[in-house]
Amino acid sequence: MNHKPVAVITGASRGIGRAISLSLASEGFDIAAIARTPDSECMLSLQPEVEKRGAAFFPIGLDIANTTLHDEAITSILEHYGRIDLLINNAGVAPVERKDILELGEESYDRVTGINLRGPVFFAQRVAREMIWLRKQKEDYNPAIIFITSISAYMSSTNRLEYCVSKAGLSMAALVFADRLAEEKINVYEVRPGLIETDMTARVKDKYDKLIAEGLIPQKRWGTPDDVAKAVASLARGDWEFSTGTVFELSGGMNIKSL
Repeated sequence: MNHKPVAVITGASRGIGRAISLSLASEGFDIAAIARTPDSECMLSLQPEVEKRGAAFFPIGLDIANTTLHDEAITSILEHYGRIDLLINNAGVAPVERKDILELGEESYDRVTGINLRGPVFFAQRVAREMIWLRKQKEDYNPAIIFITSISAYMSSTNRLEYCVSKAGLSMAALVFADRLAEEKINVYEVRPGLIETDMTARVKDKYDKLIAEGLIPQKRWGTPDDVAKAVASLARGDWEFSTGTVFELSGGMNIKSL
């Protein structure tokens, strides 16, 4: 069995997932990086960056929405490392095309909720079962699960209903997992980013640059993947051990309600 703790990150190859992978590698975790395309340029370039930080790297190809492949992916991680200490449920997509709620089609709804909600819920369920078993085998073992959601969990976007629903559902899933797993001594947290500058937000950058300049974000800047990764690293270190079920929002103050 691996002597170092192992972090499993879904959606690891780009954006927030990539930043989290590198941050956790620096924190002493070996990395199991999950992406739909394990041999993509992004994934291949991630490996040397992780290894440069002294961590082992194990890539897994998985479409998180395909729940029939979850067992195979988790088994491969356990065969390779022998343990899973931390799950970062980060994989997510935006709608291919933003459409008004009155024009939303079932295909887009099913795609987004499958990747953003259904897949992560059942992947977390499967990992949680392994964590419970591992706790009984190991004395020095403090597992945790972190769900990466979005301020869209509570902020309405009339042309992204499927995304908002998926993140609201994932936020509740994090709370229910925290409730159930507390007795198993497995902490569960929600990290809720606001506007983060990534590939996903590139096509709406001009729109939000203008809104940020007009005061949408009190701290008057985009968030970065590193902002999210720093919060995840703090949780992974155990700095917030007595805070299971807590939401950590990283939105530059968008949650502030002012008159």
